[in-house]
Amino acid sequence: LPFPFLKNKELYAAVQLASKKKVCVGIIQLRHENSERIIPLDEKGKRFILEEELILRFAHLMFKGYKVIDRTIIRITRNADIMISGRGAEFRDRMEELVDKRKRLAPVRLEITGEFSREALDYICKKLKLRNVRVFSSRIPLDLSYVYTLQELDENPDLHFRHLSPRKSSMLSESRSVFSQVKAKDILLSYPFESMTSSFIRLLQESAVDPKVVSIKITLYRLAKNSKVIDALCTAAENGKEVLVMIELRARFDEANNIEWSKILQKSGVKVIYGPKEYKAHSKLLLITRKAQGGEFDYVTQIGTGNYNEKTSKIYTDLMLMTADRQIAEDAQAVFSGLVNGTFVEHTNKLLVSPLALRPQILEMMDEQINIAKQGGSGYIAAKVNSLNDMAIIEKLVEASKAGVKIELVIRGICCLIAGVEGYTENITVRSIVGRFLEHSRIFIFGNERKEQKIYIGSADYMSRNTIRRVEVAAPVEDERLKKRIRDMFDILMKDNVKARIMLSDGNYARAERKENESPLNAQEFLYDEAYRRLEEKQAKQERMRESREKTFPKSAKTKRKSSKTKK
Repeated sequence: LPFPFLKNKELYAAVQLASKKKVCVGIIQLRHENSERIIPLDEKGKRFILEEELILRFAHLMFKGYKVIDRTIIRITRNADIMISGRGAEFRDRMEELVDKRKRLAPVRLEITGEFSREALDYICKKLKLRNVRVFSSRIPLDLSYVYTLQELDENPDLHFRHLSPRKSSMLSESRSVFSQVKAKDILLSYPFESMTSSFIRLLQESAVDPKVVSIKITLYRLAKNSKVIDALCTAAENGKEVLVMIELRARFDEANNIEWSKILQKSGVKVIYGPKEYKAHSKLLLITRKAQGGEFDYVTQIGTGNYNEKTSKIYTDLMLMTADRQIAEDAQAVFSGLVNGTFVEHTNKLLVSPLALRPQILEMMDEQINIAKQGGSGYIAAKVNSLNDMAIIEKLVEASKAGVKIELVIRGICCLIAGVEGYTENITVRSIVGRFLEHSRIFIFGNERKEQKIYIGSADYMSRNTIRRVEVAAPVEDERLKKRIRDMFDILMKDNVKARIMLSDGNYARAERKENESPLNAQEFLYDEAYRRLEEKQAKQERMRESREKTFPKSAKTKRKSSKTKK
């Protein structure tokens, strides 16, 4: 029989078989519904076995006439690279073809559970045209997605995280539209501690039906399965508003989803574009234009660090700034014009925009801190990013450290700079926080002096792919209340002594040491509790105001006045 086609990232049982005449390999395709993968072993439902393990155990029943010599679970990973660029309508069609073709691209990895016969592995590798160095063994199940089903099967509180749900933002009132509140003051949202649905989604939904809203422009990268963002944008277009959506069809592993979303948007009358050639648009940017009095227009611009995705907003830590600043709106309009025309923004009022107007400004602000330190002052640079590999930024950080600038970095993933090296980076500390939620927000801080301190949030990591090969946007946080809130957040991250790991001068990481009598501080749980506290304080304040009004204007007095007016 011919060797079967193995689908990408799907599980198969592999067994080595022997008969009187030959030794061969058998492959069994497995089902992938997680609800059926978990099989209870007792009536109480406290002990379970995975379906693939059961099939392995009784594989001999499927190969009569053969003896099962060895057995394992296997999974292959196929090449996922899609090399394509383009802008027009034909670009989507080509992308659709390539996404379908990707299912059949060459394997690049073979995973197995535990040990397996070398002879059988050699045979499988030969059929897959894989070198043996591309074989990886794991002692845990290859597909852990079944874990999400377990939480529904066992109610033992000791096996579950403390229940946390996003709270409504204390900065927003339910009695007024989000647009009017942002017009009055800048709003900062922090996920997953605060709810995306009651803030950003609400802004979109209100704007979609607001007769004074003229246009909505937005960049989309990754979306939830049943996206309320898409629903709101379609509603806006159907209500006659100008809706422009830049959707990135090259978002890795979301290509097929975004192709389908683009079709749905176009059917509703949305103008859909796909961004510049060769450059992914990774920015998280929204611009809403609304008619004001006297023929003028008001603008609300939103800049974020994470995707417009209701699902990931509950498990990723991200920040979102909403502002009515006209200069920022002007910059945002320039970004959208560039995306439409296939050009890049070179000069801005306030926003940092890659690939041309982000890294130079970052380096310039680092130079300012270097000059302060050289003149005897206290220079300070801080950043929270997912990864750091941009050599220009790394070299500038080393230069700043040598000049005496204090540098604090929170980098969850790849960091190509080694901190604490005497004579080079002894003024740099690098810490990584990996906790219950995925640390995803990007924060850039320059300067110690509070009034002169510059703080930005945005979509770009300190990686060359972000700083010079993508369209990214970062925005200044200028409201002193919001700046203090971000500084406080960053300080809490620097004080985490539960989930934090600190880079040593040899490049290894060590658990953050807890001082004697120091209480455990989990930054993520602290920020969740802080969101609860702010909302409770706001509700308590509203209750006190309500009680005060009732004392000043008793209900009976109100009734009498109303009655008197009725008689007249």
